[in-house]
Amino acid sequence: MKKVAVYTSGGDAPGMNACIRAVVRGAIYHGAEIFGIRYGYSGMIKGDIKPLNSYSVSNIIQKGGTILKSARSDDFKTKEGRKKAFNCLQEHEIEGLICIGGDGSFTGAKIFHEEYGVAIVGAPGTIDNDIYGTDFTIGFDTAVNTAIQAIDKIRDTADSHDRIFFIEVMGRDSGYIAIRSGICGGAEMVLVPETATSIEDVIETLKAGRSRSKTSSIIVVAEGDEIGGAIEIAARAQESLVDVDIRVATLGHIQRGGAPSAKDRILASRMGLSAIEGLLNGRKDVMAGVMKDELVYTPFEHAITIKKSLSPDLLRMVDIFNS
Repeated sequence: MKKVAVYTSGGDAPGMNACIRAVVRGAIYHGAEIFGIRYGYSGMIKGDIKPLNSYSVSNIIQKGGTILKSARSDDFKTKEGRKKAFNCLQEHEIEGLICIGGDGSFTGAKIFHEEYGVAIVGAPGTIDNDIYGTDFTIGFDTAVNTAIQAIDKIRDTADSHDRIFFIEVMGRDSGYIAIRSGICGGAEMVLVPETATSIEDVIETLKAGRSRSKTSSIIVVAEGDEIGGAIEIAARAQESLVDVDIRVATLGHIQRGGAPSAKDRILASRMGLSAIEGLLNGRKDVMAGVMKDELVYTPFEHAITIKKSLSPDLLRMVDIFNS
């Protein structure tokens, strides 16, 4: 395999640039010509493909976002769109791909491989940490640290004004950011999609805290929690706690930005190098991950379909520390 390409797809995550850098430097080290596809599958369809060299990825390991840009593509979900993408790859004589993204990106990669036989190896880049086949995904550690910093600051103002704050973090289908930032931020309660919690449970926890003379509280809510987002939950709690000052803070996309942590830089570099070396050694339709500090390859099918469970020990810790 002499010509390969790398692209980032879906939501951006801190550490994607470190992964791109590892892929490019790894390809060059092994004598392969490396291209960058801008704007993910959309750029693949449009032929937005350019050669990369060592200088192309200089001074990017510390930068958030992705120098290759990212986008979602409805066209790639169609057979016509994927045909255009394949034709563009053929024009550039590209034989293999490195996909840096999440489950949606890997789903597209899997279908593309099945239809056209294109060799693709993935590297899991998503702050949600919801991909099976790796202990942690690129960007997760940075996102958690960003959330913790915000929670610490909000706790100061909550304590100053005797307020209850509901803080919403990202996690449409995963409570990983919520549970870890909640524990580190000393939250009185953490609401995640993986466990069922009623609004009555929330209200009783807050009332119990008030009965112990706790004048301020922090509730961390994953955006995908089954009883709603932070705004909805706070409004329902306020109906029962009419004499309490309740506020909401939604952290949103701040969790995706910023310089990646040291942990994410190392993780992204390991995964990027593992992905490109796996591709050049004949692997395809798999994702490069790290489990128990060992590099592993997981079929896209498993990475996409197997549910990654949240540690019950972490949930138990929240309950114990709030007792």
